Amino acid sequence: MNNTPPHLSRRAALKLIVALAIYITSLIASNTLSLKLMPFWFDSHLSVTVFFFPFVFLMTDIVGEVYGKPYARAFVLAGFVSTLLFILWSAIAVVAPWSGDSLWAKEGYDIIFKSSIRISLASLLAFAIGEYQDVFVFFFVRQRIGARLFWLRSALSNLWSQLLDSSIFMVVAFAGIYSPRTIGIVIVTWTAYKVAVGLLYTPLSYLGIRLIRADDAPAA
Repeated sequence: MNNTPPHLSRRAALKLIVALAIYITSLIASNTLSLKLMPFWFDSHLSVTVFFFPFVFLMTDIVGEVYGKPYARAFVLAGFVSTLLFILWSAIAVVAPWSGDSLWAKEGYDIIFKSSIRISLASLLAFAIGEYQDVFVFFFVRQRIGARLFWLRSALSNLWSQLLDSSIFMVVAFAGIYSPRTIGIVIVTWTAYKVAVGLLYTPLSYLGIRLIRADDAPAA
């Protein structure tokens, strides 16, 4: 099987660039904003990232559906490199010396961005495993049932990958910060909620497929 992404027209390439921008922005936002927890049902908790992190997995499903596995894998690689660079830039920013005029922000800045480095490392590990599993399961199911039922293929791949992602991320990022009980509750509720949000975003997925599909799109 040829895993080299085929040539695209300028219009199709521009659509993919926009899709990649949505993908990368959702990923980086998840790394920097996930410290904030919201109260949820039955004394549980949710991270604010539940609103936009599902776009990370949905975008790879959409791109994979239209342009095939090589492009989905290329998105995952771009996300991995972006997260790795964000960790590096954050580390440089934290260790760089402070000017006296900006010391008023030092305490909060260090707390947030030192935490962001750990969160990003956790995200990098969870992302590498979860996203590649998402792509693998999505195309594994497609091989079994064909190109029909995109929503089912997306839901099954997201369920497995979101569980892996949430479990790895929460343990690595927040062990010692939150109690094991809180981490366990967040893993369960976060996974369930992200999958539910993913299902609610299904119409957006079909809209995304329609918008980025081009006449010259290769057979996926």
